[in-house]
Amino acid sequence: MSGPTVDPEKKPSTRGGRRRGRSGKTRTGSARRWRGWLLRRVVIVLAVLALIPAGLTILYKVPFIHPVSTLMLRDLATLEGYDRRWKSLEEMGTLIQYSVMMSEDGQFCAHDGIDWAALNLVINDALSGEKARGASTIPMQTVKNLYLWQGRSFVRKGLELPLAVYLDLVLSKRRILELYLNIVEWGPNIYGAEAAAQHYFGRSASELTRRQAALLAVTLPNPLERNPAKPSGGLSRLAANIEQRARKAGGYVGCLKP
Repeated sequence: MSGPTVDPEKKPSTRGGRRRGRSGKTRTGSARRWRGWLLRRVVIVLAVLALIPAGLTILYKVPFIHPVSTLMLRDLATLEGYDRRWKSLEEMGTLIQYSVMMSEDGQFCAHDGIDWAALNLVINDALSGEKARGASTIPMQTVKNLYLWQGRSFVRKGLELPLAVYLDLVLSKRRILELYLNIVEWGPNIYGAEAAAQHYFGRSASELTRRQAALLAVTLPNPLERNPAKPSGGLSRLAANIEQRARKAGGYVGCLKP
């Protein structure tokens, strides 16, 4: 007497289907967990990277802290070394301070880290297809040298803006200018006003003439190609203009008074 028959093809097929379904769900769940884990790690890394400049900026309020720039770190990493001789604003004298300020950021004492009027002009020029102009303030250039990389980039510029506002909020104007004048690149492996004055003119920054201070100031937009000790006619004319502006700085430099 025979019992009920079972179709041998249907039963395995059902089990196989269930196994494939469970396997598919498992793979999907694993992928979601992996993406979630990766996203959390990315958020943590970004938060840490954001906290580094925030913490360092507070540390740089201390007068005896002498930070280095990312370019100096590069020179160390490539074993080239660099020349930087830290000087306080009092030790530098006012000529180099006023000349650099009039050349790089005439509204330094008035803005909150960003010269919004100049930035709006640059944006309008870009939208109308005109040649881009610089609108970087001294705080923006300081954070670029301290925390970011060189070269033109919308990403870097986007990072510069909040960092510049934060720097201006945390540090005094005098401290910001002191940092800038001690870390800015003034030639291959030459950083800061004192090293630049010694290299190009054989004297301390405090001993510079008005014209020498102006020549150093107008070198900064392109220090790898401009030589203040051997200026071209165009560079000399720029220096003469900055020299006159520095003489008449007056209230523009009020925030630099001790």
